[in-house]
Amino acid sequence: MSRRGTNIVRLAAAGAAAGLVVAAIAVPAVGGAGLGFVTAAGEVNLKPLDLAEPPPAEVTIVRDAKGGEIARFYEEYREVVGFDEIAATMKTAIVAIEDFRFYEHGAIDIEGTLRALATNLQSGKVSQGGSSITQQYVKQVLLNSADTEQERNAAVEASYARKLNELRYAMDIEEKYTKDEILAKYLNIAYFGASAYGVEAAARRFFGVSAADLTLPQAATLAGAVQDPNATDPNLGRQQRDRLLKRRNVVLDRMAELGKITAAEAAKAKAAKLGYKGTGIPGGCESSKHPYFCLYVRHEILGNPDFGRTAKARLAMLNRGGLTITTTLDPAMQAAADRALKRYVHPSDAPVAAQALIKPGTGAIKAMAASRRYGRSAARNEISYNVVADTAHGGGIGFQPGSTFKTFTLITALQQGMKLDDGIAAGAGYRAPAYSTFKTCKGQNIGDPTHTVTNDEGSPGWKTLKTGTWGSVNTFFMELEERVGLCETVRTARSLGIRRADGKKLQEYETFTLGINESDPVTVATAYAAIAARGTYCAPLAITQITDRDGETTRYRPKCRQALDPGIADATAEVLSGVFTEGTMSGVGGLDRDAAGKTGTTDDYASAWFAGFTPDLAGAVSLGDPRGSQQHKLTGVTIGGRYYGAVQGASIPGPIWRDTMLSALRGVPATPFTALDEARFGGCSESCRPDKGPEDGEATPEVTLSPEDVLE
Repeated sequence: MSRRGTNIVRLAAAGAAAGLVVAAIAVPAVGGAGLGFVTAAGEVNLKPLDLAEPPPAEVTIVRDAKGGEIARFYEEYREVVGFDEIAATMKTAIVAIEDFRFYEHGAIDIEGTLRALATNLQSGKVSQGGSSITQQYVKQVLLNSADTEQERNAAVEASYARKLNELRYAMDIEEKYTKDEILAKYLNIAYFGASAYGVEAAARRFFGVSAADLTLPQAATLAGAVQDPNATDPNLGRQQRDRLLKRRNVVLDRMAELGKITAAEAAKAKAAKLGYKGTGIPGGCESSKHPYFCLYVRHEILGNPDFGRTAKARLAMLNRGGLTITTTLDPAMQAAADRALKRYVHPSDAPVAAQALIKPGTGAIKAMAASRRYGRSAARNEISYNVVADTAHGGGIGFQPGSTFKTFTLITALQQGMKLDDGIAAGAGYRAPAYSTFKTCKGQNIGDPTHTVTNDEGSPGWKTLKTGTWGSVNTFFMELEERVGLCETVRTARSLGIRRADGKKLQEYETFTLGINESDPVTVATAYAAIAARGTYCAPLAITQITDRDGETTRYRPKCRQALDPGIADATAEVLSGVFTEGTMSGVGGLDRDAAGKTGTTDDYASAWFAGFTPDLAGAVSLGDPRGSQQHKLTGVTIGGRYYGAVQGASIPGPIWRDTMLSALRGVPATPFTALDEARFGGCSESCRPDKGPEDGEATPEVTLSPEDVLE
């Protein structure tokens, strides 16, 4: 006998044995019918096999604090719906074309299976499946739960072993669920093409309607698509659409043949155009109205162990979990930030402005905005990273924050007992007396006596904590940092959450107070929010709660600690409030409520900042050129249609911050700052202005005072 003949005999024998078993399970038991086949079933181990059914991948929706949708994340675009949320005509169409005896047979359709068996015997291989809807559901579950390529191949391999296991799983499914439940599960897991998984996503993607509102021709179209969704994917072109239209008409003819619709209804539906709309699939940060906040949320979940033990688990939860994520973003405050940025910086400008708003006392991120659109198109001058945040949240290396860091030296001086009118004689230039003048927190000597620090803003002379801050005098703050300590200043900054945007360690050089460490607006705004909250530092918070697909909600509370003595924070606010009335922001003006802040202009105008706060809201604005701020200075530039010889913190970032706050806080009752403790911080100690000494504005020699001359 030939080899081919031997194979046919073996297949025929297997088919005969299987035929008895198939008959036993395919025909619903009536009375004692089917009992005679128990032994046969046992011989081929054709018993129900429990199928693990992990929920299918489902869309995760991100919402703002008011419930508005920000973005959608997904591995497969799917929205699971109930049986009653699917149009009756859709259910009729899919049963008619895929398994018209679905409600009559058991786990498999014996007639279809025997027909497939005959075809397979003739071809000598498993070429036709004859699968019931239940078996198709089983295959999809196995495919969707596969973690490896090997498991995926096993789920679809053409073998009798796979078909046998599929049948055993199908028997289990038929025992556990009603036919309606099985049909709903199948319609929710099936792929229809055009990146649409499940009937609800397909209805919206193909026709812009819900599954409950599908018409006869629309339902027939979707029912026809499941057989070979890639070949009939209408999103791929005319050829695929033509195939889909023909397949739709096959479904309509079959429905008429089975008496589910009349011939007239079929003819009318076949005369209709395909009607594919290609409705855009919402999701991804590029399509979000608030892309930078969207990026922050995505990276927060992927990088934070609070949301899953492993990175793989967190990614699966985000892209497959069907979650509803409620965030801190306030749409009105976000709109205020967007408008202010647009007013001063154009999307086409080379420099980019970025802003973050933080709620004091909670760390809640209320807005994240940038002057450029997020995306990957160089032609549209889009920016491909989160310019508002650090690298851990999708950002870049940030920009040097300049004089906004002087605030940390001011706080350190107050912590060491200095009063607001205590002062130092600041020269026109500052050089460290020796290489050992400053010490890092590891005790290393730092301080370059060959480098001279000069003043970009303010004038030399006798400066107090107030006047030196208001004028943002570099030499004053170098003298002040020398006296209070470099490490002590660094520790103050760290206590307020200051970290480098690139995730590296803070650079501890004598110019730390001048803001040499590249930072991001979220980090700086959060530090200033801690001052506004009277010293309570709260880590940035973007997510307030997550509701899973089963309706269980997990809430996330602010992570706060007392970083500063409340009196120290009050005194800092007192000094910084004068920046608006007596200092670098006096030409811009303040708000209609208590406010405080600090401009930031870096060496040679590489970048410009403003960071400030009210008791109700804090914010930070950065401005720099993402091509490289040191190579592309903010000098001789046109920004927002206006030419600037040199951009300082009060030139653009300050006005952006002010306009944002005026709009964002409209309707919010004004909260005043806590009054200064005059007994503790008012006046001066031993370092009050001497009777004889240089006046403000006079050039002075480099002066060195001992700590005893300065500290109480």
